Amino acid sequence: MPKNTKVSDIMKTDVAYATLPGSRDEVHTLLKEQKVSGVPVLKDGKVVGIVSRANLLKNPEEEQLALLMTRDPLTIDPDVDMAVAAEILLENNIRRLPVVKDEKLLGIISVADIVAAIAEMDIVDHVGQFLNPTVVPIWTETPLHVAARVMELAKSKAAPVIDSNLEVVGIITDRDIISASVIEDTVEMSDMSNGSDDDEWTWESMRDTMSIYYSVSRVKVPDTPVKDVMVKELVKAAYISGVSECALKMKRNKIDQIPIVNADQRFLGLLRDRNLMQAITDME
Repeated sequence: MPKNTKVSDIMKTDVAYATLPGSRDEVHTLLKEQKVSGVPVLKDGKVVGIVSRANLLKNPEEEQLALLMTRDPLTIDPDVDMAVAAEILLENNIRRLPVVKDEKLLGIISVADIVAAIAEMDIVDHVGQFLNPTVVPIWTETPLHVAARVMELAKSKAAPVIDSNLEVVGIITDRDIISASVIEDTVEMSDMSNGSDDDEWTWESMRDTMSIYYSVSRVKVPDTPVKDVMVKELVKAAYISGVSECALKMKRNKIDQIPIVNADQRFLGLLRDRNLMQAITDME
């Protein structure tokens, strides 16, 4: 893979997308079926937003796509260098860029696409320098909905899962959480009173009450323990592993992160796919 690789060389042209007007249920199904973390949103053929798993998890009761999506997303030209795309993704903490030319959607470039290209570049720099050791571990018995909230607060899309012996036994990602979630419809009640106990005209604290029933639909994350949903077959790497070596592991196993361990298999930190992009932005 040459250094001056362009966006058009590695972008995906077969793009899954949502359209306005649209619904949360349609997006929920689309993300599950396509096994992607987010898709562009089109209106009259133009990119007007991006909707991701994070949008669904942050707004579980919102049903309208127009209110769920991130509006006016960043886009990129197909002739731009791949390293520039990586820099934009890193600086804005996003995972994908719609590729647009003359207001027409041509494709999409994601962190995964850039990592796949890095796998072919023979970069031997040690991944340890790109490792972020600050991670929030999740206990195996933690209910999945609690884990989802912890990850949201930590602004993390993946977390190591530890057992009672403090050993890392799995990885939980927002993809796993969305795959386990369902759309739940419930009927809830609200009481509206026409008076109060302190009203001088009420008799023996009796008051007229009107009950209003309304339907609520939300993304429901189950109470299942994390251990039942997590990825158990871990692909690990050493602290001194090369950048392209780890990128290849991510590409072949279709994963976004790798636990980094020392010679004693002790967990040192989580190497995320976006960390690897720093290797090519540092070359500029």
